Amino acid sequence: MEQEQLRKAAIGAAVIAALAAVATGRLPRWLRIVVVFALVILAGCSGLYVYRHFTTPKTLTLATGSADGDMPRFMSAIAARMAANGTPVRLKVVDKGNVLEAMKAFSAGEVDLTVGRGDVGDLSEARSVVAITNNVVLIVTPPGSPVKEVEDLKGKTVGVVGGVVNHQLVEVLKKEYELDRLKVTFKDLPLPDIATAFTGKHVAALLVVMPITERYLSLLRSIIPNSKQKPGLIAIEAAGAIAEVARAYESWDLPKGTLRGSPPIPDDDLTTLRVPFYLLAKRKLDDDTVATLAKAIMETRRELIGEFPILAQISAPSTDKDAFVPIHPGAAAYFDGDTKTFFDKYGDQIFYGSMLLGSLTSLFAAAWKFMAKEASPAERSLARLCALSDRIDEAADEATLTDLERQIDGILRSELDKIAARDPDAAEPSALTLATYRLERLIALRRARLRGEPQPPAAA
Repeated sequence: MEQEQLRKAAIGAAVIAALAAVATGRLPRWLRIVVVFALVILAGCSGLYVYRHFTTPKTLTLATGSADGDMPRFMSAIAARMAANGTPVRLKVVDKGNVLEAMKAFSAGEVDLTVGRGDVGDLSEARSVVAITNNVVLIVTPPGSPVKEVEDLKGKTVGVVGGVVNHQLVEVLKKEYELDRLKVTFKDLPLPDIATAFTGKHVAALLVVMPITERYLSLLRSIIPNSKQKPGLIAIEAAGAIAEVARAYESWDLPKGTLRGSPPIPDDDLTTLRVPFYLLAKRKLDDDTVATLAKAIMETRRELIGEFPILAQISAPSTDKDAFVPIHPGAAAYFDGDTKTFFDKYGDQIFYGSMLLGSLTSLFAAAWKFMAKEASPAERSLARLCALSDRIDEAADEATLTDLERQIDGILRSELDKIAARDPDAAEPSALTLATYRLERLIALRRARLRGEPQPPAAA
């Protein structure tokens, strides 16, 4: 679009320059001055607009949300640091309360970006910019629980932390393990009710989807009641098969001792699922803008890792063509080191800009001539001689003709003096000769007519 605008500006300037050249000298001088100043003001305003367009940071609106409010806080910190660093792209963070509402705003076109996960919302127009984190699926059982495998949940209730955001995951597990046949009930648990439901054994297990960071692990440990017996983690052994069908999920092995080190929980690497979180952009968002955004986020996160350790998990998304969430071309160019150079980006602008500058130069020269042009002294002298022809035809007596002859002699004497002095403003001798000869003949004709004499014959 910018190239097309520059092309039109260059062509328009050339047309204006041509029109100004054609119109030169055809308007009163005061009107020419007004026209030129109007064009100068228009050119100045256009230049200011272009300058502001290229120097004003572009602000993108980002919708995000999480039950604990952490994701909006992390992204707001990134946005604030980007603004402080003066990056060309800025973020305006909008807290939508949870991932589902953020994805709805993104799908409705209300925002440019969102932090979303692959199993929530419509991703048809979404392209990944960076991978924010991976939320891991944990099925936690109370200390001393006899439940060791998914099938052991038969006839029991599982508390779902996060509610509706995790309903798609619940449906995937139901289908894979036929949990409806086993009469397993899933119950959404608000955050304040989790500890009571778990310690009071109102639920046989908790389904938790969270990042594996010390902060979130500490929160999970605080829910588990103190006991000589250790809590349990149920493996999702069919994680690989689930990931093949539901590509929003990935099979992952939770390292030994992640939840507790001594005794280790789990006591061996545990197969489960994880759900990637992405910074998502609209597919149609400008490539250069997204490349700049990806670069700014990757540089900013390094400055904030000490304050927000979870930001260490921000990384490049998959660049595979068959990735579940395709990477945005702008982000792919940045991570592949294939971003355009200055001349790659602005080669066309420089070319058309030079055309525009040349046209403006011609326009300025034409405008100067247009505004300042006056008849040269030589042109004025010849014009005075030519103007005398009408007065000769109107002369009523010999005295008038004699006076006109004196005027002609005065003009000729002045111009001959200039010719002798090699004055560049002197009239051409041939033009003077021709004009003088014509005036002399007209005087002779008029004098003969006044005297009633026969008309002199025309020159051969």
